[in-house]
Amino acid sequence: MSNPIEEYGLIGDGQTAALVHQSGSIDWLCLPRFDSDACFAALLGTADNGCWKLAPVDSARTSRRYAADTLILETEFETGSGAVRLTDFMPMGRKHPALIRMVRGLRGRVAMRGEMNLCFDYGSVRPWLEVSERRAVAHVGPDLIVLHSPCELQKEGNRVVCEFDLGDSEERSFTFLYGSSQEGDPSPVDGGEALRVTLEYWREWIGRFEKETDWPDVVRRSLITVNGMIYRPTGGMIAAPTTSLPERSGNASNWDYRYCWIRDAAFSLIALVDAGYQSEATKWRNWLVRAVAGDPGKIRILYRINGSRRLEEWVADWLPGYRWIPPVRIGNAAASQRQLDIFGELLDSVYIGVQAGIERTAQEDELLDGIVKHVESVWRLPDNGLWESRGQPRHFVYSKVSAWVAIDRYIRYREAHEARASADLDRTRALRQEIHDEICHEGYISGLGHFVDYFGSESLDASLLLLPLLGFLPVEDERIAGTIDAIEKHLVVDGLVHRKMPQPHNPEGAFLACSCWLADCQLMQGRREAARKTFERVLAVRNDLGLLAEEYDVDAKRFTGNFPQTLSHVAVLRTALRFAGVVTERGGGISDASRPKPAPGSRTRPL
Repeated sequence: MSNPIEEYGLIGDGQTAALVHQSGSIDWLCLPRFDSDACFAALLGTADNGCWKLAPVDSARTSRRYAADTLILETEFETGSGAVRLTDFMPMGRKHPALIRMVRGLRGRVAMRGEMNLCFDYGSVRPWLEVSERRAVAHVGPDLIVLHSPCELQKEGNRVVCEFDLGDSEERSFTFLYGSSQEGDPSPVDGGEALRVTLEYWREWIGRFEKETDWPDVVRRSLITVNGMIYRPTGGMIAAPTTSLPERSGNASNWDYRYCWIRDAAFSLIALVDAGYQSEATKWRNWLVRAVAGDPGKIRILYRINGSRRLEEWVADWLPGYRWIPPVRIGNAAASQRQLDIFGELLDSVYIGVQAGIERTAQEDELLDGIVKHVESVWRLPDNGLWESRGQPRHFVYSKVSAWVAIDRYIRYREAHEARASADLDRTRALRQEIHDEICHEGYISGLGHFVDYFGSESLDASLLLLPLLGFLPVEDERIAGTIDAIEKHLVVDGLVHRKMPQPHNPEGAFLACSCWLADCQLMQGRREAARKTFERVLAVRNDLGLLAEEYDVDAKRFTGNFPQTLSHVAVLRTALRFAGVVTERGGGISDASRPKPAPGSRTRPL
């Protein structure tokens, strides 16, 4: 039976991550990277698909927290006979990932049981398993797992089990080491020293954050979570460490998010710059130029975490899916979609990075030149949009605005670093105005008083909240004010924003990042109390560890979508920093004539 998503916590080491349930069971772990095959996949199936539980034998009340300012998870179990604390973490700085579980007696005496069930290839392949006294070794293909135990291990079928009693102040430490079958046993780990080093790493990293906000604990937890999503060898950032956690019940909206989206990473770069983490932002910029390489016309919307391009999608049909909602998808076919928004998000983040002091490179300059030429040739084409629709491509308003952003940021980038004007830049300025005029004419309906989802429609979309945030039009413009008002009236349910008009027959959770975008817009309008109410509604749905999924089902009061979601935490970070007045604002590059009121000829009814 599937556990609620909000009952999980995250641990990680900058190479991969694990989800730990409040019962003491690790139900999701991919090795050796975020986007590798899972060896614990109970999250999307049952315990037979792989998990590792360490918990009291008797029923227990649980509470949990992160060790202050770290990604080290502490779970306390209280039984009728006593209490123990389980500390789970992944040590930093190793060549291959490791996982350490330390259990310490707090009072009384508690009977404990450990049960590890390894099942590779997303819960389909059993390893060759050898158990000898306090050591277990598992081999399957190139993968090697070595478990060191403080007590004797037994083999029960496919499982490795142990039982022991723990008294007051007694401690046991289990080390789970990943390695290569060809390289022999992985190097051993001293649990106490690894804990000290890992504590120091996280606290030194978050100690670099010096901005004052009204929500210091919230911001620090979101920053730590975002850092946990960065693949440290390359600087690439994943959207989430999971796949196929459904966005809605009874629907096939299950997607693999263990990759690096240009869009999400661009938003993250800007947040990291605003938070003062320039070195991480620089690593992302370097990852980007390596991934895109020499042909901007072939940019993909997402990549593997090492920058490679192949993400063919397939279905692990032996897994029943979370809450029995299939399919379980591996890979993501959206990688080959046309999504015009990525160009604006990419250039926006690069421009802001340069403004913040990230050093320009010749490769970056060449990349931007190539992207702008490509945008000029494709901006009139339909695309699959911000939400990666797998239906008919359309002329999405947000996509067109992002194309405008790409041209606008390029112009400003060139203006800031070139002493003299040039004829080709004048031509690019004319293109910027042409795109802007087209959007205002086709994407705004004066009779409705708001921008629409795509040309020819009357519908709203929460992505329109990004128009003032990107500087396309000032927030005071009546077209923007009308759009914000319409979204508040029609897309907000129980204080949270849905991406589209909620449909009873096809329910989708509220998209948490969109709710933060609404708070941003309200704050820009000077509606500070409304903005605070919207933002704190998002904060209210965080789980007990301060983590957020992609969406929240306001009826069932539970998380939906992949978890934890980088974009949700980036949005929380940006909104909190906006309240503190320390975000980079993106002014528009449009002509004054376009600002005060709807452009002549804007549509009064749909085409």
